[in-house]
Amino acid sequence: MNAARLLATWLLALACSVGTIVAAAPASAAPTAAALPPLSAADQQRADKLAHGLRCLVCQNQTLADSNAPLAHDMRNLIHAQLAEGRSDAQIMRFFEDRYGDFVRYDPPFKPATWLLWLGPFALLALGFWVLLRTLKRRSGARPPLTADERARAARFLDTGS
Repeated sequence: MNAARLLATWLLALACSVGTIVAAAPASAAPTAAALPPLSAADQQRADKLAHGLRCLVCQNQTLADSNAPLAHDMRNLIHAQLAEGRSDAQIMRFFEDRYGDFVRYDPPFKPATWLLWLGPFALLALGFWVLLRTLKRRSGARPPLTADERARAARFLDTGS
């Protein structure tokens, strides 16, 4: 009888926990496509442009428009919903930047936090060019002429006899 009571208590606690989690979770993080109002042709073009300017956070090397990931689908629905609410492109981009950071943009803004991202390739190119010039300068320095022994050894090696 005691084991049955303990099992019933555990099952009741589990049911309450699952019920609390389900009740506390939102019905959907993003509106479903069926629940969204249709967009005008101009707004649909804006949605496509925004989707091509945002990165899929799952795929990371695809735009939202190109990705088939569920998160990308939800983000496209968020764009659609915000366009239906009358928000501007800048407001929608700011929403995604506030939520996911500058990484979500395919063309991150030029600001102190992204200077390394923008200027890093040029700095590495300049460093490589400097190393190349320095190496070539060191190699082009005057070398002492070969001694008679070195010339004889080279001649034997080349088998020219001179």
